[in-house]
Amino acid sequence: MARALTVANLLSKKYETYLFEGIFKMVFGCPSLYGIWLIYGKDKNGKTWGTLLLVGYLSSFTRVWYISAEEGLDLEFQAAVVRAKIDPKTRNIHFSEYVSIEEIKDRLKARKAPKVVVIDNLSMYKGELTSEGVKQLKLEFPKTHFIMVAHEERGEPYTAAAVMAKKLAKVIIRAQGLALHVGGRVPGGTLTIDEEKAMLYHGTNIIK
Repeated sequence: MARALTVANLLSKKYETYLFEGIFKMVFGCPSLYGIWLIYGKDKNGKTWGTLLLVGYLSSFTRVWYISAEEGLDLEFQAAVVRAKIDPKTRNIHFSEYVSIEEIKDRLKARKAPKVVVIDNLSMYKGELTSEGVKQLKLEFPKTHFIMVAHEERGEPYTAAAVMAKKLAKVIIRAQGLALHVGGRVPGGTLTIDEEKAMLYHGTNIIK
């Protein structure tokens, strides 16, 4: 049984965090390096583009593995990487097409495992990753930062795994109208993906 902590014990614990700066610090604060972030939204609202923007920033801190399970690594995905202005010289980002959950686990057990794993999109794992499976990933790899991307249906993340990811997530991001609306256990706010197009969608009700 895990040892119960006193208030003093709890408050004295130290955690590893991202040392974000600028707009990222305003919206995310300096969050811990581990746990689940969920990004969801309807088609063509900026989920992948916005995720790539975050990945580009996170790669300045650590190694990222981006699994483009739904779209693959085709021409359109390549164009999204270019739009996100990810540095071609970076060695901290690796991309893969669909990889099974078991293969993901195997890689995370390796000596040089990535610290951040992006699963885009959970719909591709509907028959493979259950809500219980999401919990097990979090428990089995407590030192991994998972970013899970999901479609939206009736205003909520689609698939049971995505619903569970939202329940467990430290950061919840909804992509809407080419903007990322950030909430969860962080300060929160809105990041525009494409300022001109986002303003057309949201009018003036958007935080720059």
